[in-house]
Amino acid sequence: MSVTARPIPDAPHSALADTVLERLTVEYPAAADPGRAVGLRAYMKDVAPFLGMTSPVRRSLSGTVLAGVPRPDEPDCTAVALRCWRLPEREYHYFAVDYLRRYVKHCSSGFLPVVRHLLTTVPWWDTVDLLAAHVVGGLVTADRDLTADMDAWIEDEDLWLVRTALLHQLRYKERTDTDRLFGYCLRQSGHGDFFVRKAVGWCLREYAKTAPDAVRAFVAEHRARLAPLSAREALRTIGP
Repeated sequence: MSVTARPIPDAPHSALADTVLERLTVEYPAAADPGRAVGLRAYMKDVAPFLGMTSPVRRSLSGTVLAGVPRPDEPDCTAVALRCWRLPEREYHYFAVDYLRRYVKHCSSGFLPVVRHLLTTVPWWDTVDLLAAHVVGGLVTADRDLTADMDAWIEDEDLWLVRTALLHQLRYKERTDTDRLFGYCLRQSGHGDFFVRKAVGWCLREYAKTAPDAVRAFVAEHRARLAPLSAREALRTIGP
């Protein structure tokens, strides 16, 4: 059975998550900037409300929140992520993404359904892209059986799961499964959504840093099928 077919778990009890969330919901609101929050919400197309912190301030406060906190296990990561995602302000979601990026190696393939929930709940590129490249990519690296889930996601009706499947190898470089990468790009070459067409070009452009000739040849062979945006993005740094 596909890992993603399992039900999404409730946030498990976690004393570590209790500590993190208690600190987080004190430190973050204290640094809120309502004026900046309005601009951030507009820039992110009203996907969620914001507290209005700059990234350096947020990261500094995250360091304060995590000071002296032990490393998590998988249930801790699940609890922190799901509880952060239930909070409305986007900065809490950013905290969860950063936390999972840091500790994804502590999680098994059974964590993928949790990540799927994050990808499809309040989804936008600002969280999806980082989860795809750094968290899903890490889980698939650790358990190659999860490629079956990526094969399912690339065909999913949810555009953010499609985008994640395209981007999960973004940091693989020489370890990239080229056949799967190119196959995914062809399967979604005619997708109607901008974010998918952009992702096709982006994953090709990133792989071109490792294998420019392979990407040039792929685009040349399949240019008629690729969206113009995807082809331009793929060749942006290497030329035709």
